[in-house]
Amino acid sequence: MSERLQPGDTAPAFTLPDADGNPVSLADRAGRKVIVYFYPAALTPGCTKQACDFTDNLDLLAGAGYEVIGVSPDKPEKLAKFRERENLGVTLVGDPEKKVLQAYGAFGEKKMYGRTVTGVIRSTVIVDEEGRVERAMYNVRATGHVAKLIRDLSL
Repeated sequence: MSERLQPGDTAPAFTLPDADGNPVSLADRAGRKVIVYFYPAALTPGCTKQACDFTDNLDLLAGAGYEVIGVSPDKPEKLAKFRERENLGVTLVGDPEKKVLQAYGAFGEKKMYGRTVTGVIRSTVIVDEEGRVERAMYNVRATGHVAKLIRDLSL
């Protein structure tokens, strides 16, 4: 089980391929606030709802100074298909080796349909301009999470 991040922790650095295979790095966003959200799989109902909610609220989040990066264990080709099919505006990156998912505490044991399984724990980490964890939320719901996040951030 990977350790969960706490406010004040340094956000683990990462560079992962986006839907076009281009590298996306947290370090390139220094000085900006970043919402990094972790989801189990592209092209699934819950993950689609969550990605569409982030896309629908991108202008509001960007206006408040936030960038949004979605991380899943999917390969860039699947992310590209997801982005095109759902007309997504969020930056999607793939972590097939699950190293970043583990570093952020977003991979491990979870309950699913009453059973304990190992997989991606739907999570959201807000990284401040200095690269520190401002807020870390684990086991979030796909539906309604973005609206709750906006309320929590008073946007």
